[in-house]
This record gives sequence, structure tokens and C-alpha cells, in this order.
Amino acid sequence: MTRQDLRRKLQQIRRNLTAEQQSEAARLVADKLEQRLSNRVPQQTTVAVYKSFSGELPTSAIIQKLWQSGFNTVLPVLHPFAKGHLLFLHYAPDTPMTTNKYGIAEPELNVQNVVPLPNIHVLLMPLVGFDSQGNRLGMGGGYYDRTLAQWHNGNRPNLSPIGLSYNEQQVEKIPVESWDIPLPEIITPAQHWRF
Repeated sequence: MTRQDLRRKLQQIRRNLTAEQQSEAARLVADKLEQRLSNRVPQQTTVAVYKSFSGELPTSAIIQKLWQSGFNTVLPVLHPFAKGHLLFLHYAPDTPMTTNKYGIAEPELNVQNVVPLPNIHVLLMPLVGFDSQGNRLGMGGGYYDRTLAQWHNGNRPNLSPIGLSYNEQQVEKIPVESWDIPLPEIITPAQHWRF
């Protein structure tokens, strides 16, 4: 099965989950993530999260917990000049939002709110699929791959990338490309994977 075929199959599987299944999965993942972050000082920790889109594991409960716990929270924004790259901007309940070219909500671009990647401690990212070696399959745009490359090359040693996923998105083997970087952690409703 090609990556694109696998991506379509897994996207359909997550779209078939009921609203109740999605909500329960999000709650369980939020609880596991809260445990994972419990040893960090919130005011000294910046967490990059994402606004869920197109069947991704919902993140609204996670975002609320991050805010309530006092973590510095940022969201990805499509970089306006470096095509295919992400910027990260501060995100609070009153942050003005816009919609990017993919229809994903993101903070309005304001250079004063940009948080450089070296200042981010935890990077939460959506998955289309994953396997038991930590290989991830994303949407295919390569945005997170380029961000992970900076971490993988040793330029961002303090960053902890964590994939968030439904149980149903695990497959036996993800077809890997040369640019793919396995994740050190993935959290699903059933398990906290550490690779």
C-alpha cells in the first residue's frame, strides 16, 4: 500500500469515529498528557499545540488544561515567507484568529507574538497514522517534518516532540521515506508510547 493510499484509509477511519468516540479519546489523551507534563514548571514551559482539523484528535480539552495549568501555549502558523515551514505564535483565549489556506484556524500573524523554536519545550503534533517504531504519517505537506528536522539535527535538544492520535490510527508498518523522523513519544487513549 502506498503512503497516499494508507493516508486516505486512515483519514477515513478517523472520520468514521462518532462525536462521542472522538470526545472520549480526547479526554483520555488530555489526562495522559497532563501526567506527562506534571513534572514541568508551567510558567517555565512552552507547549506548542495544534487546532484540530479534518478528523484529527480534538485538542480543545488539551488547550483548556494547558491554559488552566499556566503553561505558555503556542500554535503553529504557516510561515508567510519560508514556504513549507511553520512559525509558532503565542495563543491565549483572547488571541485574534484567522483561517489559513487549508481552512485551519491559526493566530493572526503578529511578529511580537512569534515564539522561536528554541524557546518551545514540548511540540504536540497531529498524526494520520503511526507504527510501533514511532514512525508517523502526516497529512503530506511536510510542515512538521521540517520542524522535526531542526530538532533531529541536534539544533533543538530541549524540544520534546509528542504525537497525539486515536488508537485506530496505529498500523503495523508506516512506509518510511528518507526525510521521515520517528517520534520519541506518541500518546493515544490506550497507551503512552515511548520509543
